[in-house]
Amino acid sequence: MSLAGKGILVTRPREQAAPLLERLQAAAARPLLFPSIEIAPPEDTARLHDVIDRLAQFDWAIFISPSAVDMAWPVIESRLGHWPAAVKIAAVGPGTARALQRHGIEQVRLPEQGADSEALLALGEFQQPAGRRVVIFRGEGGREHLAETLRARGARVEYAECYRRRPPRADPAPILAAWRRGEIAAVSVTSAEGVRNLATLLGTAGRALLRATPMFVPHARIAEAARALGVQQVQVTASGDEGLLMSLNEWFAHEQPRA
Repeated sequence: MSLAGKGILVTRPREQAAPLLERLQAAAARPLLFPSIEIAPPEDTARLHDVIDRLAQFDWAIFISPSAVDMAWPVIESRLGHWPAAVKIAAVGPGTARALQRHGIEQVRLPEQGADSEALLALGEFQQPAGRRVVIFRGEGGREHLAETLRARGARVEYAECYRRRPPRADPAPILAAWRRGEIAAVSVTSAEGVRNLATLLGTAGRALLRATPMFVPHARIAEAARALGVQQVQVTASGDEGLLMSLNEWFAHEQPRA
């Protein structure tokens, strides 16, 4: 019960926050939701429709995030009715795999260790993909490393950009007031863009509070973005809600991170 009474600022998109909020409440924590990213439809829906209409031509579909699943699936169902049985599915991490499972997809290839493009590329299926056709479901303007590496290994890669990220319009005053009352003990952020948006949304006074509060992130790249903004204590957790909860429990149980 090391989280009992601890205020945890959750910044993930509103549509994805409910499972984590429930788990924090079950651990007797006091989660506060303040999304630092808003998920919106893509600018070019015609391009997305074209790729989905040709989905059966691909050997593999890779989903980059839960948002990619949740934004693509209604389009897939409306245009195709069902997932093409011959197209194999891979997900970058367990959260994305769970999103696929909510839509009835049980056979999902996952990295054996880690939850990023590098971990996915280490799988045997993607070591020698020459001649394979791969579609990557992602947001607009994502990292190019996965596609570039697959192309260098001989795969034919296309994007299905099914959403875009944008900073939400939000009033930070209630969150700042709670922070000043000592009601926020830690911050959870799941992307580098989310870190930067959060700093902007909080303004000058809020950034001072942010820098002095422990931040928990699931990847080293996000930690770099946090440290670049002056956050003093950044913890890189294992992937998924389980990894976050484990790190939060450890932090508050021992009042300092393990080496």
